[in-house]
Amino acid sequence: MYHKIIIVGNLGNDPEMRYTPGGQAVTNFSVATNRTYTNSNGERVKETTWFRISAWGRQAEICNQYLARGRQVMVEGRLNADRDTGGPRTYMRNDGTPGASYEITADRVVFLGGRDDEQGGFQGGPQGNDAPMEDDIPF
Repeated sequence: MYHKIIIVGNLGNDPEMRYTPGGQAVTNFSVATNRTYTNSNGERVKETTWFRISAWGRQAEICNQYLARGRQVMVEGRLNADRDTGGPRTYMRNDGTPGASYEITADRVVFLGGRDDEQGGFQGGPQGNDAPMEDDIPF
């Protein structure tokens, strides 16, 4: 069995890189995707979904070097369920409403345009291993 998820969104924070005890680089960052639609009452609704991304190896090092908060990326990878619930990670926002985020292990990260377009277009593949920001990032 196999599954793949592809998202395009903006980084909600600067990447954080660390190394495993075995020396493997891993970089974590969050990506927000936005959807706007009109509900049955004719009101515009903005919906934001958060994803926690983990990139590994050389790709982790490149993501840590070139990505920053607000930068737009495309991520291809596999969706990981929360170990406690089997679904998304749930949390309470600062305003008291419930929220959820999803975890993706990146196979490929493509750097797209964004607030700092000077470095756009780089692709970090598995071998080389303007949305508004929210203040209530869940992680």
